[in-house]
Amino acid sequence: MFNPASELLDDVRVYRPFDERERAMQARLVAFLEAHGPQAFDRALPPGHITASAWIVDPERTQSVLLHHRKLGRWLQVGGHVDGDPDVRRAALREAREESGLRTLRLIAEDIYDIDVHRIPERGADPEHDHYDLRFALEADPREPLVRNEESHDVRWIALSDLETYGIDDSVRRLAAKTAGLPH
Repeated sequence: MFNPASELLDDVRVYRPFDERERAMQARLVAFLEAHGPQAFDRALPPGHITASAWIVDPERTQSVLLHHRKLGRWLQVGGHVDGDPDVRRAALREAREESGLRTLRLIAEDIYDIDVHRIPERGADPEHDHYDLRFALEADPREPLVRNEESHDVRWIALSDLETYGIDDSVRRLAAKTAGLPH
């Protein structure tokens, strides 16, 4: 019987973390998938759930798309809930299209680009919970217009050299630090 959590677990286990902090998050993700199996993709799971994000860069690898998240009030990469879809790559592409309006997106590689586990604060009826975020590197044409959706205040291409002026967090810093290693 096909178990999508087992397939993702295999990918997560062979992933090579960037640093010790990411290695600890990888271990948390492995334990989460082992404990919850296919339920891990369901956003109703109380302790947390799988999410998928996209680090979108231009062909020259000098800029990336960030959005100013409406609920969290921070500049972040695009991404969100997989809504039960165990194909995290497809979910990352879907979220990237929905949150940026870009249509020229392509996966740079099938491999996981980054793993992040972060706490989401309580909001309304949603209790505090964890997002187990699988991130993939995508490429897009920066001449294509960006289209903001209702989940953000703004979305824009930002030069990697200017990221610090946007008050980014360590997670986005790690995504940016890995950019030079992306294939062209």
